[in-house]
Amino acid sequence: MLNIALPKGRLGEKVLALFERAGYDCPAIHEPGRRLVFENERAGVRYFWVKPSDVAIYVERGAADLGVAGRDILLEYAPDVYELLDLGLGRCRMAVAAPRGFHDDEERTLRVATKFVNIARRYYAGQSRDIDIIHLNGSIELAPILGLSDVIVDIVETGATLRENDLAVVAEVVPISARLIANKAAYSFKHAAIDRIADDLKGMVQI
Repeated sequence: MLNIALPKGRLGEKVLALFERAGYDCPAIHEPGRRLVFENERAGVRYFWVKPSDVAIYVERGAADLGVAGRDILLEYAPDVYELLDLGLGRCRMAVAAPRGFHDDEERTLRVATKFVNIARRYYAGQSRDIDIIHLNGSIELAPILGLSDVIVDIVETGATLRENDLAVVAEVVPISARLIANKAAYSFKHAAIDRIADDLKGMVQI
């Protein structure tokens, strides 16, 4: 039985549907109630829902053999896991956004608000740009509006929230999508079963 951590929310529902189409269904997960763990012995899978940002922790620590995490989480926290497959779900981008008409004066330190501190640092280090990181956990768009920061680094899907707040993307940092990840020790001992799931999912992704 493979333990699989699924991210809660809209992305998780899409991920579950992908697993089901690949032949790893679990009828119990659709039943109403407050159960946290769902298994299908025939398919050899045991699913559980966790907060998206926690999936990589469950996998890295071995509580889950497999999991699905956004590339943003993997880049930000660099968990010690194997990345097996780009599932092509939840596509968006990590981007730098600023008020419309913003001009970057490179003579002064750039104030950057973000919850993705490590991604932002690496991005600007690659440009040799002097920055001041302001770590926020929510409503990142508010920071430049109120003068707390010059720019933000955040995930952008449609860009609607930016437009509504008179912000615009000024640079793309990296594309983001959901990735299938595996615990390293589990992969050593269960590689046949894990590879089979990865191959089956890959077949669904390519359809």
